[in-house]
Amino acid sequence: MKTTEIRDLIDFISKSGLNEVNIETKELKLHVKREPDQKVFKSTPVMTQAAMAPVAAAAAPVAQAAAPRVEAAPAATGKKTVEIKSPMIGTFYRSSTPDTPAFVSVGDKITKGQTVCIIEAMKLFNEIESEVSGTIVKAMIENSSPVEYDQVLFVVEPD
Repeated sequence: MKTTEIRDLIDFISKSGLNEVNIETKELKLHVKREPDQKVFKSTPVMTQAAMAPVAAAAAPVAQAAAPRVEAAPAATGKKTVEIKSPMIGTFYRSSTPDTPAFVSVGDKITKGQTVCIIEAMKLFNEIESEVSGTIVKAMIENSSPVEYDQVLFVVEPD
């Protein structure tokens, strides 16, 4: 079973209200269980930074397979900027290991398709790639912090 199929299955289980599922084939044995009174929170696309912190702490780790969202947003300087947003709920990491330098820092030039961070969701480390070329203007998340779906990770000034 592929990772995407497992994610789809978990998403289906969370939406269906089932508390336990067992799947057994020749190649795979899968058991998924959740607490009956567990609530799954999903963020709304437009939230303030202050409102996201309590939701991120209370959210259940439901992985969603999606490409990073990129939307235009006006900057304080009046220049056009683009936001790189989290495609899933998880833990944000600026580098692949604690000993290696960050993938990107403020002021770095990035290209489309370049890895900008990693988000760990359910023990899977997902490389997040930039959908735009430009310069990192602001990093919105601290290393090893929880992130919500659609939360802004970086602000980029496109080339």
